[in-house]
Amino acid sequence: MTATSTTTTTTTEDAQDWLWTYQEEPHRTRRHQIIKAHPEVTKLCGPEPLTKYVVLLVVSIQITTAYLLRNTPILSWPFFLTAYIVGATANQNLFLAIHEISHNLAFRNPTANRLIAIFANLPIGVPYSAAFRPYHLIHHKSLGVDGVDTDLPTKVEALFLDSILGKAFFCTFQILFYALRPMMVFQLPFTHIHALNLATEIAFDALIVKYFGWNSFYYFIMSSFLAGSLHPTAGHFISEHYVFEKTKPSPRTAIPGGPAPPETFSYYGSLNFFTYNVGLHNEHHDFPAIPWTRLPKLREIASEFYEPLPQHSSWTYVFYQFIFDSDVSLWSRVKREKEAKSGRKVEAAWTKDEIEGTDEAALKMS
Repeated sequence: MTATSTTTTTTTEDAQDWLWTYQEEPHRTRRHQIIKAHPEVTKLCGPEPLTKYVVLLVVSIQITTAYLLRNTPILSWPFFLTAYIVGATANQNLFLAIHEISHNLAFRNPTANRLIAIFANLPIGVPYSAAFRPYHLIHHKSLGVDGVDTDLPTKVEALFLDSILGKAFFCTFQILFYALRPMMVFQLPFTHIHALNLATEIAFDALIVKYFGWNSFYYFIMSSFLAGSLHPTAGHFISEHYVFEKTKPSPRTAIPGGPAPPETFSYYGSLNFFTYNVGLHNEHHDFPAIPWTRLPKLREIASEFYEPLPQHSSWTYVFYQFIFDSDVSLWSRVKREKEAKSGRKVEAAWTKDEIEGTDEAALKMS
């Protein structure tokens, strides 16, 4: 069940602002506390060999399903239900395989990780993996930092979608917001990996259309759209960092000096089976170099750190609560200035190795 605390009365003006704080995010601090209490957790770091086989299996399932649907009308229940039940679940799995691989957790070699991410991208239908990785690593390094963390909704989104219908629209089309928002916030350089991702995806799509037909290509696109829409596994997008606890507003003009409300929520339910344990999100942000298969072990070892944290029991209920609870909206995100008024940096001092899964000290102990 989603944790809640004392309800507070808020004005409309206060409600239409983020939960501002000058405190750095909690994950790196908790990481050091856990390592101090349980140094053996560093042995959990390092690539998971199983990942490449899961990717191969799911890509094969999607290509096979696309072939079987090649003569099925797009506007038919068999096509839609297959895309929703099989395709969206499979492509959500591939989204999160790419998420996992972005931390170099399929192979020790970074180039091998970039290549398998491009392979995992194939049934998604549009090039995604190369662009996702740098934005996602910045999200880890600068969680909640205004103008840097592109996981945060923009003010335009929060203003125009601040209603039941607006929030329902956001949940239905959230995949488009997550795909387009980063480019609206800031753009990263186009690299040779982006070019390879683009060329590979175009070539694959062309081959699918030539040998299977357009219906098979549309199956991939519909699968990707539904995977980021009102699909049970898509609840993770909202559950991870929206603040569902009732909390006192903290507008930008009056940023409090105390601790920020909990801003990362975990989920320990059965849908983690399909999603690389992304529900263990506090654990993932504390230790980005620990792969999906070992996150439950981390939680078991450091249970005294994770049990008290707020969590969700259902990703489906997350949609319901987000849409219909007037205390939860796109404004319900913790935001940080790039630096405090004193000039102190608000970002946690993550190192590249800690975030990208190349922490040599940890890997040598694993």
